[in-house]
Amino acid sequence: MRSAYRYAFVLVWALVACQPDAIPHPTPSPTDSLSLPTATRAQNDQPLPPDGPLPTNFPPLSIATAVARSASTLDETTTPTATASGEESLAPSEPSLTPESALLSSAFPNPAHYQWTPIVRRLKAPVGLGYPPDGTGRLMILEQAGVIRLWQSGTLASTPFLDLRDRVGSRGSEQGLLGIAFHPRYAENGYFYVNYTDRNGDTVIARFRADPPSANSADATTEKILLRVAQPYANHNGGAVVFGPDGYLYLGLGDGGAAGDPENRAQALDTLLGKILRIDVDHGDPYAIPASNPLASGVGLPEIWAYGLRNPWRISFDRQTGDLYIGDVGQNLWEEINYLPHGSSGDLNFGWKYFEGTHPYEGVPPAGQKFISPIYEYGHDQGCSVTGGIVYRGKSLPEWNGVYLFGDYCAGWVDGLRRLPDGTWQAQRLFRDLGRISSFGEDEQGEVYVINHAGEVYRLERR
Repeated sequence: MRSAYRYAFVLVWALVACQPDAIPHPTPSPTDSLSLPTATRAQNDQPLPPDGPLPTNFPPLSIATAVARSASTLDETTTPTATASGEESLAPSEPSLTPESALLSSAFPNPAHYQWTPIVRRLKAPVGLGYPPDGTGRLMILEQAGVIRLWQSGTLASTPFLDLRDRVGSRGSEQGLLGIAFHPRYAENGYFYVNYTDRNGDTVIARFRADPPSANSADATTEKILLRVAQPYANHNGGAVVFGPDGYLYLGLGDGGAAGDPENRAQALDTLLGKILRIDVDHGDPYAIPASNPLASGVGLPEIWAYGLRNPWRISFDRQTGDLYIGDVGQNLWEEINYLPHGSSGDLNFGWKYFEGTHPYEGVPPAGQKFISPIYEYGHDQGCSVTGGIVYRGKSLPEWNGVYLFGDYCAGWVDGLRRLPDGTWQAQRLFRDLGRISSFGEDEQGEVYVINHAGEVYRLERR
């Protein structure tokens, strides 16, 4: 029965695959048949529908309510599995922002008591937001075409904070202006960093400056390019730009695209693709390599901090603990959330493409190679493209403290993950019908926001 549901799900998306799309991180690819046999060919690497109503005939879904996996390592013979229970049909309609109140757990707040309140509408394909740490309460919202919009005190400024449309390219639905991070000392130096794809389709990491930092606009001529990475295909660009608790800048890059990582870039240490990079933007020109990077003095590119990732669409640090959460978009069957506790170091290999989630995918791992297992995974009977989220650390809703909120672009639900005292993880479906969830974000106070790619930004609030 499960396989029948999965085939039905694939058929629905195949029927809409010929339509144009404008999606930041699922994986459309004309090269889907490059290297995979028919039985394992990616269904996630198909064009998805354009903005508009979502399909209403998703199959029944499994809700994982007790995932007993910690951030342990896997060798090539170990594939831990999750415990799942409960089923419910998922039929997205017009966004009602209603909770999954029937699926309650004592470990989570009752979602029926909360709502996602819209703070701004009618944006153009928003894909992220950031905040300057300067006490002003401003939010900067990314529009995929290359515009940064400023929101403050309930008002969206008519003039962009920064307009980069003259240099941002979008040959495919996963390209554009994809990430932003403000320097921890932004109030002093006015520096902020963005990730965008240029007119050639290549990834650019650049620094800009607002002068003075309190200004509500920045000058595009202040750009200083730190890094440019050639992209062989138009998908799997990643896009994350995040400052860690150590003050270093972390960058999430996808494996370069196509289906099944045909050139095995995620495991190769001579390319920056399929990696999380860590650089020191306060030293060097244009940056320095932290001495504690695992390849700083070894074989491989020294910017690499972690590898074996397919398309890490949204990574975030828990502002209280310093732990790192990674939403890695899956291939044909499994979406995953990865986790690294604060202070993690060494050979940080998440396993793609030897593994998709905890499941063998392709190739034989080298003898003795260890892989970091995801703390949570879900199948394509529940959605098709994970959107990494945020750990709630705000003041308004203390009962949510420590809950990691993430979602699925296709299915429009928001799930919660939290670590239990015994080190295991618990997951629960919390909200649904939020549309095409392109990103999550937080403000300076730690309140959490979800972004609908159709044009809305919502904040989690008490009813």
